[in-house]
Amino acid sequence: MELSQRGVNSGEAPQVNVEIKGGIRLKRNLGLISGTSIIVGTIIGSGIFISPKGVFQETGSVGLSLVVWAAVGFLSLTGSLSYAELGILIPKSGGEYSYIMVAMGRVMAYLFAWTKIIVLNPSSMAIICLTFAEYFIALFDLCGEQPVPKKVIAALAMITLAIINCWDTKFAASVQVFFTVAKLIALIIIVIGGLVWLGKEEVKTFQNGFEDSTNSPSGIALAFYDALWAYDGWNNLNFITEELKNPYTNLPRANTIGVLLVTFVYVLTNISYLAVLGKDGLLNSHAVAVDWAKIVLGKQVAIVMPIFVMCSTFGAANGTLFAGVRTLYAAGREKQFPEVLSYVSVRRLTPMPCVIFTTVIGLLMLIPGDIGSLIDFFSFAAWMFYALAIISLIILRFKWKDAKRPMKIFILFPVVFLLCSLYLVVAPIIQDPRLEFLYAFLFIVGGLFLYLPFIRFKNNKGCFKRVTLFIQLLMEVCPSPYVPEF
Repeated sequence: MELSQRGVNSGEAPQVNVEIKGGIRLKRNLGLISGTSIIVGTIIGSGIFISPKGVFQETGSVGLSLVVWAAVGFLSLTGSLSYAELGILIPKSGGEYSYIMVAMGRVMAYLFAWTKIIVLNPSSMAIICLTFAEYFIALFDLCGEQPVPKKVIAALAMITLAIINCWDTKFAASVQVFFTVAKLIALIIIVIGGLVWLGKEEVKTFQNGFEDSTNSPSGIALAFYDALWAYDGWNNLNFITEELKNPYTNLPRANTIGVLLVTFVYVLTNISYLAVLGKDGLLNSHAVAVDWAKIVLGKQVAIVMPIFVMCSTFGAANGTLFAGVRTLYAAGREKQFPEVLSYVSVRRLTPMPCVIFTTVIGLLMLIPGDIGSLIDFFSFAAWMFYALAIISLIILRFKWKDAKRPMKIFILFPVVFLLCSLYLVVAPIIQDPRLEFLYAFLFIVGGLFLYLPFIRFKNNKGCFKRVTLFIQLLMEVCPSPYVPEF
């Protein structure tokens, strides 16, 4: 490794020069199984284990609630197929950031990156790790020991995940596969238990399945909100396209298999909950999976359920960190964030700086009392960017009409997803207008106050030069330019 001091006094950015054939790049360590596990493992977090009663409460009937779970699965599938077309048309990591950049320009792409990097990714990590901590404490309460403070456990979980993702992407992918299998085993136990219960002719809950169904469009919309939260993560594989083996084939296959598998398991799991707990039991439960386990497995064996939920949340947090930091990686490479954040470890070939940066922001997110409200008020922003990505797909159908498209989905799929996305952006603001939505919007637009001086006009007066040099020396990281391989 050769250190170059060029730039410290000449006005150019200092760099550590490393001569490696082919350049420093993230490895393509993800195949079909690990890619699918990223999707399944990120989607299945704590929601399906804790309180799916929200969908049932809003729909009012067993039949309509199951229809909503299946319909949201189909909606997620239309989104994932649309993203698969975008991912093989623009084979760059970063997900929506890369697609919006090509179709709508650098400013819109920056606003997406600004919101996702500073708020959405770290806050999602923090709230998932807090859920992990809650079940960790519940487990040791059951064992009769004094629990460690929740935020300390959440912080330790977050730091552990950062170490794993800094150490080796292949190891991080293996961790994802392991915890995905663990959470699927838990859901399979629930499904089989429900089928056994139904075999005992415990079917009265399903008689007149659509009785008492709501006629309120707003009620159905709220049910969709609850279910969509449980399906969140269907787009995560698009953030790591450059690390996927044979993405032309594996990206659409993993997206399709992952969403279909989750939809199938979610519907059967809800049938099992309803069969065992009944309507009233589901509505009165705060931790559905635990209450289900106490009835079917007995109180002594029910202790395994918090362990499975811990596996589920830990795996979801790993998938969120693994995929989420690639937006920062892509934005740094485009010089819309400090470029050093896109550098890759020479020894480990991992995006160490962006993993550490995201983890630090996530740890800071643990300090406030209520992260959930932060996510609630920025959820409309997430759906706004989903809509912009689909609009980018439609724009590129005309802008790049002669481009090679190994996959081209039926245009009705992205149109349906776009309409639903726009509704999910507008509906919360119209139905329950609150000042916090204005604050969230102002935060997004406020990113321009940094974009204009530091990125558009490059008026940073060399303030990052020595910081860049220090980080390169400390972490042994180097630039990772995008090199198309297919």
